[in-house]
Amino acid sequence: MHTPEDLWQAAAHGAAPVDAPAAGRAEDAALVARALGGEARAFEAIMRRHNRLLFRAARGVVHDDAEAQDVVQETYLRAFTRLRDFRGEAALGTWLARICVRAAQDVLRRRTRSVAIDATQAPDQEPQPEHAMPYFAPSDDSPDQALARAQLRALLESAVQSLPPPYRSVFILRAVQEMSVQETAFCLDISEELVRTRYLRSRAMLRDALGARIEACAESAFPFAGARCDQVVHQVLAELRRRGLLA
Repeated sequence: MHTPEDLWQAAAHGAAPVDAPAAGRAEDAALVARALGGEARAFEAIMRRHNRLLFRAARGVVHDDAEAQDVVQETYLRAFTRLRDFRGEAALGTWLARICVRAAQDVLRRRTRSVAIDATQAPDQEPQPEHAMPYFAPSDDSPDQALARAQLRALLESAVQSLPPPYRSVFILRAVQEMSVQETAFCLDISEELVRTRYLRSRAMLRDALGARIEACAESAFPFAGARCDQVVHQVLAELRRRGLLA
């Protein structure tokens, strides 16, 4: 059984890093340097930039939105307390997503040690609607179009939720988050060939239920914004202040 320290080291020093573009590396490095100097705005910028990616990465592993939100918060605390280990070999978001997947897997391991899992049990409740972050929200939808989009998104999320976890993780990162095969393999610590196989199979399973509408609306699924986005930012900043990591 891996310890949390083992999992951190695997996430921080993966054997197959994903090269980040030069411009992205410079921007990531600047944000990391400011955060290491204790600048609260830098920590906030990192979180607001990557909240949705990490929520989706967590949601591909765990079973409900509230649990995924807890994983996002834990991911930031793990990453920010060891931020000096970030080497820039992968994009900052990809590096954080890999840590997030490990944190989500920790949650599942703890659950299997404490309770018997009923794999047929449905989620306790439907996800509550949220306001999307402004730069992702459609600006000109009519009320009818907005309602149709929300209904289609709910249908998609329900279908994706029904996928077996290994396929759900790959589909969310590849189709919803639009990660490359290489980035997805890095985050999930699996081979690129396995990513391709699982993605094709997940699409086939979803196509049977939803047809061609799936990928047309995939980018709007599993938003992480509004009150949830603010709550993670505020809680992580408060914890960083408590630990003396902010100036």
